[in-house]
Amino acid sequence: MPKTDPKADARPDAIRVLIVDDSASVRQTLTAILDDAPDIAVVATASDPFAAARRIQTDVPDVIILDLEMPRMDGLTFLRKIMAQRPVPVIVCSTLTERGSQTLFDVLEAGAVDVLPKPRVDTRQFLLESSTRVCEAVRAAAGAKLKPGRQRARTVEAKLTADAMMPPPVAHRRMVETDRVICIGASTGGTEALREVLEALPVDCPGIVVVQHMPEGFTAAFARRLDSLCAIEVKEAADGDVVMRGRALIAPGNHHLLLQRTGTRYHVAVKDGPLVSRHRPSVDVLFRSAAQAAGPNARGIIMTGMGDDGAAGLLEMRRAGAPTVAQDEDSCVVFGMPKAAVERGAAVRIVALADIHAEITRPWAATSTA
Repeated sequence: MPKTDPKADARPDAIRVLIVDDSASVRQTLTAILDDAPDIAVVATASDPFAAARRIQTDVPDVIILDLEMPRMDGLTFLRKIMAQRPVPVIVCSTLTERGSQTLFDVLEAGAVDVLPKPRVDTRQFLLESSTRVCEAVRAAAGAKLKPGRQRARTVEAKLTADAMMPPPVAHRRMVETDRVICIGASTGGTEALREVLEALPVDCPGIVVVQHMPEGFTAAFARRLDSLCAIEVKEAADGDVVMRGRALIAPGNHHLLLQRTGTRYHVAVKDGPLVSRHRPSVDVLFRSAAQAAGPNARGIIMTGMGDDGAAGLLEMRRAGAPTVAQDEDSCVVFGMPKAAVERGAAVRIVALADIHAEITRPWAATSTA
């Protein structure tokens, strides 16, 4: 039988989470992580999908965290049943998604809002960062467009800016014209959105650099899957990779990705560093590096995602003369990052997901630096 958390009753406005995992230690770890957040409450845990299904019949949670390897019914089958019968935002938390691109994309195509690795408890730092990632994923999932529901106020933790990785751009710096570079940032809902965008691009499109919030171990599989579907080359970025036409470089999980320039050519740097805007990789770090290295030779695009990572960086790109684009609310799974960018005046254009590929190949026009 599913176990219920009595503390949930003391927080009636909290995001209500059901954890489904056959490991008692994982259930305990996730419960401890989530119950430390003031706006999240674990209302129940279940050791298998059958126990979870009985719970859902009488009390539908706001978010489900789901393992894939479980007795009696695997998590992917359960996910498909949930999405077909009673859609609930689901976060898959499993080691399986780290080991193969097919499993990763099966769960995303089945309707999972996000995928996470099992929390690591071997060091205090890894546990702290796992806690941040899990809580942010739950908040994003609770606001995802799966069913109508009221919006809750979200707690925003203290966070570092891109200053933690590099200094701010120098105002009014002149840039020599070079090849064009596209910089894209996305989070919740971004895996499928990026697939749609990149699949539509021709082989001679400008070079692309992408930060998609994903954990370490997931981005390589994500890049391989996109590479198999797209006309352009898609690969997980390695330090020193050249940005070139017909290629998209995906930031590796747990590392920041910076655009750098040598002469008139661009390459990327993969770097360690602190969480920036609560993320590593951070869109703000990529966008700031683009403002500094490319200025009006870059184009910034911010897509679906929770929070405001990328909003400050996109504004820096605009002030450096780069054309900037935000995905519109109707086509976002979570209109958090694009909304924050729009509210700051960072986005020159607001377009639907179906039109973003055209923004990548659209003729260049530098923007006002005001």
